[in-house]
Amino acid sequence: METTTVRGAALRLEAVSRCHGRPGRGTTALDAVSCVVPAGSFTAVVGPSGSGKSTFLQCAAGLDRPTSGTVRIGPTDLGRLSEAALTRFRRDRIGFVFQSHALNLVPSLSVEENVVLPLVLAGADPADERVLARGRELLARVGLAGRGGQGPATLSGGEQQRVAVARALVTGPEVIFADEPTASLDPESAELVLGLLRDAVRVDGRTVVMVTHDPVAAGWADTVLTMDGGRLR
Repeated sequence: METTTVRGAALRLEAVSRCHGRPGRGTTALDAVSCVVPAGSFTAVVGPSGSGKSTFLQCAAGLDRPTSGTVRIGPTDLGRLSEAALTRFRRDRIGFVFQSHALNLVPSLSVEENVVLPLVLAGADPADERVLARGRELLARVGLAGRGGQGPATLSGGEQQRVAVARALVTGPEVIFADEPTASLDPESAELVLGLLRDAVRVDGRTVVMVTHDPVAAGWADTVLTMDGGRLR
């Protein structure tokens, strides 16, 4: 039976489970997890290694399909989308910031080209002045004005994460998912990145869902969800 979407919910999980291996003999990474993340909020998901928090993010962001249950972003049921439609949905309506710089940025592209890459993949002309202006605007916002022509390898880890945040914002996504975005950063760089994620919520009205093992990082969030054994406490 179809479930009515919660008004104002950016993300909703309903009895979501993710099992690996053969039925009855595998492992359960998520065990019937249900939660609602309100639009315009900053939520941190915390828990020890192996608690299921990374699987939570992968299923919530449409990077992995749950074994059972329903994931909705806004009114869209991700389980009803084909692989091609899901890829387009992630590109156009979701932003990502990963811990790994290799996942965040394309080394063969300039910093500015990395920022506008989602727009180009959606069909925009990379030489279009509106696209270029959007890239410059976001680089200035993250404190990297004038650095767009450089390669990612010329930036520090903290600067690369700020570029990743700029790219996550470029399409005006409904939800930004951040997977351990400060794990490899020094405290000063981590604070800058967390401040940008918080501003995405408070200034732009975006919704941020961040997985972290760091209680200091979690303290920047409006809400903290704690996972243990594949379940929300």
